Amino acid sequence: MSNKVAVYRKEHFNAAHRLNNACWDDDKNASVFGKCNNANYHGHNYELIVKVVGEPAPDTGFVIDLGTLSQLIEEHVLNRFDHKNLNMDCKEFEQLNPTAENISIVIYKILREKLDASLDLQVRLYETERNFVEYPA
Repeated sequence: MSNKVAVYRKEHFNAAHRLNNACWDDDKNASVFGKCNNANYHGHNYELIVKVVGEPAPDTGFVIDLGTLSQLIEEHVLNRFDHKNLNMDCKEFEQLNPTAENISIVIYKILREKLDASLDLQVRLYETERNFVEYPA
């Protein structure tokens, strides 16, 4: 039997975005994305929950030091996306529609390369209180 434990770190960031497919005309974009296609963008108060799963280390009892995890998230996610226009300010979304789904995948990929391979990772991103995504599913 494994002694795997899940630990969680919750963070918050604010960002603006516009959902739009450049291959579609204005009518189709408006039809598919509705208010989220506003040409002047719109913002969200995102809640980010990062889940890390692993076995506690024998010397510390930690799966991961939560202070270290917090610093990783701040340095590589919050500093990159907080108070930004995701479409205009973030290279990750120059060619990628900044849906909650895509944002969660981008955050996962950023953090995955910073964590030990023995640790499992999952990202949960709340775009609103009622709408959230998880990656990987």
